[in-house]
Amino acid sequence: MRFEPGRLIMHRNVRRGRIGWVRPGRVVSDDERGLLLWIARDSPVAHEVTTAGVGMRAMPFAEWITSSYRLAQGRWHGPPLLKFLPTGAAHSVWWFRDAGDRFASWYVNLEEPGVRWDDGPVAGVDVVDQDLDVVVHPDRSWEWKDEGEFTERLAFPEHYWVADEQAVRAEGERVIARAEAGEFPFDGTWCDFVPPADWSVPEALPPGWDRPPVR
Repeated sequence: MRFEPGRLIMHRNVRRGRIGWVRPGRVVSDDERGLLLWIARDSPVAHEVTTAGVGMRAMPFAEWITSSYRLAQGRWHGPPLLKFLPTGAAHSVWWFRDAGDRFASWYVNLEEPGVRWDDGPVAGVDVVDQDLDVVVHPDRSWEWKDEGEFTERLAFPEHYWVADEQAVRAEGERVIARAEAGEFPFDGTWCDFVPPADWSVPEALPPGWDRPPVR
């Protein structure tokens, strides 16, 4: 299936059948290259926390996996984001902006290929975020990100959602090679993107945003 430009859909991260986070995004384009989404500042979001309200990154993974969980709703206080999910690829590429709303860097989010769903009033794409990431600077220098978390969680294979460490790293290395060569999408494409003026920020997540994951 493909999504019409302008449609609001749910970009969701799934961890072993549970929703990890939800971010609504407007569809910029959806074609043979992949799905391009715009996440506006102050968008309503949700993310998984313990019953005490603590997020996964704020505690050791050994403690997290013994906790009980709930989904907490809030707002997206990060910068506006473009997210590109290439067709069939085990990664997405995000365009980060600085405080002046100028392009700042690319962020390669290593993840399983997205699975789409459409319930009519609400639709989305579910991914499994594999935690290890790559930051690519405007001059196309790069660095790995979150290696510590990735390594920590790999020590708990019965609970972790990443089964093949080498496959994740190999995907990152393939994307790094394209970035160093300045190949699409690291060729300046969409670095100056401006969303249509009539794209409003949703007031709340729509009913059905938390439907069971498709993966």
